[in-house]
Amino acid sequence: MTLTQFRVSKTIGQYFDVNLLLSSALALCALLLTASAFAQAPAAAKIVKVDGSSTVFPITEAMAEEFQKAKKGEVKVTVGISGTGGGFKKFCRGETDVQDASRPITSSEMEDCKKNNVKYFELPVGFDAMVVVVNPKATWLNEITVDELKKMWEPAAQGTITKWNQVNPKWPDQPIKLYGPGADSGTFDYFTEAIVGKAKSSRGDYTASEDDNTLVTGVAGDKYALGYFGLSYAVENAKRLKVLPLIGGDKAPKKGVAVAPSKETVENGTYFPLSRPVFIYVSETASKRPEVMEFAKFYMSNGAKIVPQVKLVALPEKAYSTGDKHLAEGKLGTVFGGHSEVGMKIEDLLKREKVQ
Repeated sequence: MTLTQFRVSKTIGQYFDVNLLLSSALALCALLLTASAFAQAPAAAKIVKVDGSSTVFPITEAMAEEFQKAKKGEVKVTVGISGTGGGFKKFCRGETDVQDASRPITSSEMEDCKKNNVKYFELPVGFDAMVVVVNPKATWLNEITVDELKKMWEPAAQGTITKWNQVNPKWPDQPIKLYGPGADSGTFDYFTEAIVGKAKSSRGDYTASEDDNTLVTGVAGDKYALGYFGLSYAVENAKRLKVLPLIGGDKAPKKGVAVAPSKETVENGTYFPLSRPVFIYVSETASKRPEVMEFAKFYMSNGAKIVPQVKLVALPEKAYSTGDKHLAEGKLGTVFGGHSEVGMKIEDLLKREKVQ
């Protein structure tokens, strides 16, 4: 080997040594940066899954927002609106952690949960006034009777009661446009039981939706429309809707008197028969996860404050304390026997739940 060849060989060797060192250094830096990124990345938020009633949705949505703030992003609460019936289908399959319900769990839903070994806490969270609304331009109508509502909504009305004057001859000879919750709704179940006399017994030729905002839009946009849904949606849209005072019939505390829905008439039981308790149901299995139990306890601790903010009627403070006690003591199941009770007052609910 000549001196020139030796120098070239040495230079090439040095070149490869330097590049090898440089490559190794770069690889080490990349590894350290990746490790640092993983170390600094926040842990994925834990999730609490809620679904069910559109009536209870405003309460749970508000609760979820406050709870997430309190947990500083460590827990995410998702809230769906499948309706009470649709929500119970998911809940009893173990797909959700918490169920919003505008009526108690039914016998068939209890069986579905039992088949899948889904046990639950039943927690009353407030009272709602179901309201009957019309367009503000419906000047002929300032109150309505239970009998008139039954004549509009019973199954026999389908295809036969199609105009206002067929319900009351003093009303216009114009088509009635009806809006109401779908068959998966707890509001639908309760309304049909309270007004028609049997749960789920209703005419089918009306515009149905589990989204109460869709019903609000329908009634607000048609002079000859009538609909029903939860009070909070009517309060939010007071300028677009007219809420009708209700004459409750023979079983009403105030007979022959039109009573408007309000906090006072719900609390004293005179808004009859369309006031009712609303609930959340918490899966026992899910409650063993700290984030779910914490959310349920947060709900009980803040119910008296948040429920009125979303225009429903809060229970007495002792009712929420009892719910918290039931969670702590593991009191499972329902006190309603698989059916709603029309015209239940807050005091009746407290007795049923054995609130001290």
